[in-house]
Amino acid sequence: MSEQETEKNVDKATGVTEQLRSMLKDASELAPERILAEQLGVSRHTLRKSLKTLRDSGELTPAKSGRRASSEARSTDTKLVQSTNPLEVMEMRLMIEPALARLAALRASPDEIARILQTAHSPKEVSPAQADQDFHRAVAAGSRNSLASELHILLHRVQNDARLRFTDSDADEQKTDARVKMRDEEHQRIAEAIADRDALAAEKAMYEHLERTQRKLMGLGLRSGDAA
Repeated sequence: MSEQETEKNVDKATGVTEQLRSMLKDASELAPERILAEQLGVSRHTLRKSLKTLRDSGELTPAKSGRRASSEARSTDTKLVQSTNPLEVMEMRLMIEPALARLAALRASPDEIARILQTAHSPKEVSPAQADQDFHRAVAAGSRNSLASELHILLHRVQNDARLRFTDSDADEQKTDARVKMRDEEHQRIAEAIADRDALAAEKAMYEHLERTQRKLMGLGLRSGDAA
């Protein structure tokens, strides 16, 4: 296969991924592969590559392998929610996500970096909570560590349970535009460090970003420089 053909296939797969993202905005689940391939006019092979990209980034739930597997997954999530609390979730995020940002700076592909930069800003048509998750999922996908990415997805799944809902993004939905702007600026610093392949700066920026949220959760108040 020539270099030109390879680039054409990459562009096609990227286009399919974006089409699938648009579909997910209107529905929590996608149609079966056969129907999706016909709708998008692509081969099942190309479609599966794009589906894997979305699953690796946490934008699409893993492929189901029967009702029993789905039931067991829900049971595991329920047990985790019942045995933890928001502070523990934030502690784990502080352990995992700075490392994911460092790995993303070292490993992310140009397309993954473009996605990280894109999601660093909150679109007006997307809720602040969703925009926040989109950014952190993009960073996790860029780390190219499938196990760490799965752990990150699990953490967010547990955190999103109604009984554990207290995140910076949730708070932003009811607060000022200045706070959303501050969060986007923090995301932008992380994204730019990753784009510059500065692993240490990316790790530090992610830690500071999450540490601010942890302080708020613990009731320690804001420090100078934090948005009001």
